[in-house]
Amino acid sequence: MGRTYIVEETVGQYLSNLNLQGKTFVSGLLIGQCSSQKDYVILATRTPAKEEQNESPKHPKAKLDNLDEEWATEHANQVSRMLPGGLLVLGVFIVTTLEMGNEFQNTLRRLVFAVEKSLNKKRLWNFTEEEVSERVTLHICSSTKKYLLFRCLGYKSSAKPADWKYQNGLSASWLSLECTVYINIHVPLSATSVSYTLEKNTKNGLARWAKQIENGVYLINGQVKDEDCELLEGQVLNSDHRSTATVQICSGSVNLKGAVKCRAYVHSNKPKVKDAVQAMKRDILNTVADRCEILFEDLVLNEIPEKKVMNSEKEFHILPHRVFVPIPGSAVMLCDYKFGDESAEEIRDHFIEMLDHMIQIEDLEIAEEVNTACVSSSVNTEASLDNTDDEQPKQPIKTTVVLKIQQNIGIIFLLKH
Repeated sequence: MGRTYIVEETVGQYLSNLNLQGKTFVSGLLIGQCSSQKDYVILATRTPAKEEQNESPKHPKAKLDNLDEEWATEHANQVSRMLPGGLLVLGVFIVTTLEMGNEFQNTLRRLVFAVEKSLNKKRLWNFTEEEVSERVTLHICSSTKKYLLFRCLGYKSSAKPADWKYQNGLSASWLSLECTVYINIHVPLSATSVSYTLEKNTKNGLARWAKQIENGVYLINGQVKDEDCELLEGQVLNSDHRSTATVQICSGSVNLKGAVKCRAYVHSNKPKVKDAVQAMKRDILNTVADRCEILFEDLVLNEIPEKKVMNSEKEFHILPHRVFVPIPGSAVMLCDYKFGDESAEEIRDHFIEMLDHMIQIEDLEIAEEVNTACVSSSVNTEASLDNTDDEQPKQPIKTTVVLKIQQNIGIIFLLKH
């Protein structure tokens, strides 16, 4: 018996109603959550067509050549930013006018692993040994309504069958976890890294910070619980964690400061504490990394060279704010990011383009955040981001929270829907 995929009923309706608009195929992404026993699919979204793909191919054989891996992968990267902790791109789907043979299945497998490879490069975290590394490919024939579902362990491994079961209201009762993390990440620019780009230096610093987040202690509703307990029960434990300071010579530094709104979701089928903590950790890592990446993309778009930023004595940039939007009929909310000069209409249009689902402006929930990235090039000696020197000057309460985060203490609020 194959692995089981529990699928939100509205996903089946969405796939059945996809309009090929004269094309021979439409492809897209399957989004959901993995667990040890089964996977949950709560959303499907078609990949937007490129302008040159709007013309229909003259005969069916062209459909293999027109499946653009690079375009589909870029769509997956954009959608991945919009997923809170606990949600992943689980695989790809394709709807065709005709039933296809093995050759097309090989193309689908190549596509799903191109997507997964690209997403893995951007992550600050790794999958655990317990997690399932399979990804799913779904092929639907629009004329016969037949579907073929396969799970793939690796591109060179053989595809295996899987079960696809629909369930009404699958994500209506999922558990929501929220926290606000006050970050104060210090990335020293050492003499050995001056040849690196500012973006690469920042990514290297975030990778070091990610280890602190991974090794941190997390409180759920003010309590530390045994990771193998069920999320809604759990035994309170005593815990302590300390980090050490390192000092290095550096020619400059990058500082990331501010309050970050984090949100994660776990399925309601007896989730464990470790599932919730893992989802929240990954959301913290994802949202900080994504914001930095978006900022650097914006600098390139506005033709602001990195050398100008690096050579400035002190340069400030505002990281984008997080915007949440609900999935209709679900307890789960997805997210996007906006700079201060972007309108709500622009954010709504981006949601619709990436997710192919209608949303209303009044549904947008803009997180109250203040985040800045500071680049300084006039520093000689700095402690690294895990500095916990006790001799700190008196600072406001917010800074005290920052220091707690630097000592790897996170607080998660569990919300039941």
